[in-house]
Amino acid sequence: MGSPDNGAPKGMKKGLTSYGDAEFSLFLRKAFIKGLGYTDDALDRPIIGIADTFSAYNACHATVPDLVEAVKRGVMLAGGLPVPFPTVSIHESFAHPTSMYLRNLMAMDTEEMVRAQPMDAVVLIGGCDKTVPAQLMGAASAGVPAIQLVTGPMLTGSHRGERVGACTDCRRFWARFRAGEIDADEIAGVNGQLVPTAGTCGVMGTASTVACVVEALGMMLPGGAAAPAVSSSRRRIAEMTGTQAVRLAGRGLTPDRIMTAEAFENALRVLLAIGGSTNGIVHLTAMAGRLGIAVDLDAFDRIGRETPVLVDLKPSGTHYMEDLERAGGLVAVLREIRHLLHLDCLTVTGRTLGEEIDAAPAPWPQSVVRPFSDPVYREGGMAVLRGSLAPGGAVIKQSAADAGLLSHTGRAVVFTSIEDMARRVDDENLDVTPDDILVLQSAGPKGAPGMPEAGYMPIPRKLARQGVTDMVRISDARMSGTASGTIVLHVTPESAEGGPLGLVRDGDTIRLDVPGRTLDLMVSDEELAARRAAAGAGASASRPAPERGYARLFSDTVLQADRGCDFSFLVPERTEVTPRG
Repeated sequence: MGSPDNGAPKGMKKGLTSYGDAEFSLFLRKAFIKGLGYTDDALDRPIIGIADTFSAYNACHATVPDLVEAVKRGVMLAGGLPVPFPTVSIHESFAHPTSMYLRNLMAMDTEEMVRAQPMDAVVLIGGCDKTVPAQLMGAASAGVPAIQLVTGPMLTGSHRGERVGACTDCRRFWARFRAGEIDADEIAGVNGQLVPTAGTCGVMGTASTVACVVEALGMMLPGGAAAPAVSSSRRRIAEMTGTQAVRLAGRGLTPDRIMTAEAFENALRVLLAIGGSTNGIVHLTAMAGRLGIAVDLDAFDRIGRETPVLVDLKPSGTHYMEDLERAGGLVAVLREIRHLLHLDCLTVTGRTLGEEIDAAPAPWPQSVVRPFSDPVYREGGMAVLRGSLAPGGAVIKQSAADAGLLSHTGRAVVFTSIEDMARRVDDENLDVTPDDILVLQSAGPKGAPGMPEAGYMPIPRKLARQGVTDMVRISDARMSGTASGTIVLHVTPESAEGGPLGLVRDGDTIRLDVPGRTLDLMVSDEELAARRAAAGAGASASRPAPERGYARLFSDTVLQADRGCDFSFLVPERTEVTPRG
């Protein structure tokens, strides 16, 4: 594994404040930290930073204080000095305009705090959707030994004897309420049962997806993805994470040695096999981009044809994350796709992925993770589409779609913005039929801004009342990993960047062919050219450019979905491409 540079500053000597006198800088630093009660013996030990993302706005992170204490215990048992420090915390339901808008801010905060403060390694505690990608983006750029700890999924609740959990069931019951199938009293009762404990969504949404792919990536302890937030197992994992962080510091094992092109390919395989969130591809692309690794969407699609969905979890299946934990956790999936993985990839334990699979407890009979020969869905959960409507690509979660709509031609019903959709989608006079295709424009990274989870467009109320539960929906937005439906997302270039999506008009014919991997707007080139000329920049509903602050930075530098929506100035030159399949 090699060893760290013995000449490099360590502990309190790392990153001294610039006063022009290094010895005085160290003297002053030690004087102030002794004000917290530390002894010289404590300050001479390896320093392990702990990124504390607790927030009273963030139920997914409610257990972070307990996890910090468990991590501290593990660090001290291994002879290190734990030093928690706060960073930005983001919750999907409490971030305006969307949590994705703030992901890069959290990544920058994490990177700069890890760089600025003396630590020999860092434990990153995250949970809700965008926090873990943000932390790993920051850690990849900071170059300090790092290990990820997730808060873990919540347990399920019960509504009138039916097992429920956030947030696939949130959407399912809300759709029933919109359709008039249940009344206000029942939806209020459901509301109190969907989040019965602290923790992240208990289905294979974005948080659970990211946890699984990060374990496969090698940046988390084996078994760290699925243990429930409120379980004693989660605290033991936290303690072991603290202990391992001290070992990482001693070995100088930095993220770039773990997060390689081959490791990202492993993570992408797992993303497909678990039926993971479409958000996962955006976040993995952003993490890889920080290390100069480009994700090839077409190659990702090709490996999807040979990597089936094996995990029977909502929204692609029927179970919850606590069931995956009882089935053995992610290693049960890794065993089934072992022949497709790069087993020699290094993990934070210092062992390879193959060695960790071999070291895991023996499997036992269970029904949550299917055998490779009997999958939930014969191809990967996602497909990549290209065509005249998405020249830069688009994605669809085919495993959660209506099979009868995967090849569909229909008439476009266009909403020019999220506001326009909210205003008109339930209008009884809306000209729409079940065979039409709903199109949402100006909801991408720049257009919204922040590429919100508006791609899960509601079924127009008048159709929902007729029993319509799914329609083809197309946008440059994202959707929650907890959602299901025949929904095309991440259309690139987005409409606000002059993409063809912004040129779609009511009544246009659109052809979706998921088996053929195409998405086409059946309008002549001459007509599109005329529309583009009439629209100027081609945007359907352009917004004034922000004048200041983070909004200006975001607007000026955010990349498109196929580049992970990172900021252009944070991404180095590309040196490798993954996957190669």
